[in-house]
Amino acid sequence: MDSSEKIKNTVKNKYGEIARKSSTSCCSSGCGCGTSSNTDYSFVGESYSGCSGYNPDADLNLGCGIPTDIANIKEGDTIIDLGSGAGNDAFVARSLVGSNGRVIGVDMTEEMIQKAKENNKKMGYSNVEFLFGEIEKLPINDNVANVVISNCVLNLVPSKTKAFAEIFRVMKNGGHFSISDIVTTGDLPLAIKSAAEAYAGCVAGALIKEDYLNIIKETGFVNIRVAKERRITIPDDMLKTFLTKKDIDEFRNSDVGILSITVYGEKK
Repeated sequence: MDSSEKIKNTVKNKYGEIARKSSTSCCSSGCGCGTSSNTDYSFVGESYSGCSGYNPDADLNLGCGIPTDIANIKEGDTIIDLGSGAGNDAFVARSLVGSNGRVIGVDMTEEMIQKAKENNKKMGYSNVEFLFGEIEKLPINDNVANVVISNCVLNLVPSKTKAFAEIFRVMKNGGHFSISDIVTTGDLPLAIKSAAEAYAGCVAGALIKEDYLNIIKETGFVNIRVAKERRITIPDDMLKTFLTKKDIDEFRNSDVGILSITVYGEKK
């Protein structure tokens, strides 16, 4: 098994665990909820309270932003939500596209797809669907979406180049994306990169910000801009689970930073 498959299996197992636990308890510990260390990751995300279409049952607090805020979604649009989880962002998008639009969620974790479908059944939306599949090989035809959204997911994908190529493929000409994700201002310590716990906690898979934006540009997108940017400080209690005190001190005193960004881009 190559490294990319190992990463995918790690993410599938971790987020499958999150979905299962959320069915029996209130799992609200944010990105990395349900980890063996029971660390609170809620510092990563933002509150959806007040968002139209928000369904608390679909919110597992796994995001790092609110991509629909700057997505310019219009009534009647077709939206693709990548890494749709239990359906949180998809349902918010549904409130914006209305009954004449369409929302397609894609997730590679079967347990998340099942939970999203259960939530959708309760809400009774006939124009929202959830598909099992990988972002690097989307089970969607070319030129489908007016808007692609994603929330703290692409950093978990082994090949960001393939992911953005797929986004470009499934997007209509004149379409655009709004993606919230985690990036860094330098190379993360090896201890963080190598920790599966951190990887499924939305940190270790992050690229340097400039490299991330360059991939988007090289894919062919235009009018790229970082609409939101927020610095994230990882609590020492979390770092202690996989870093020594010396490692933590070196990390704190380095120029490396972790950012939550929401990026916008268009396809001509």
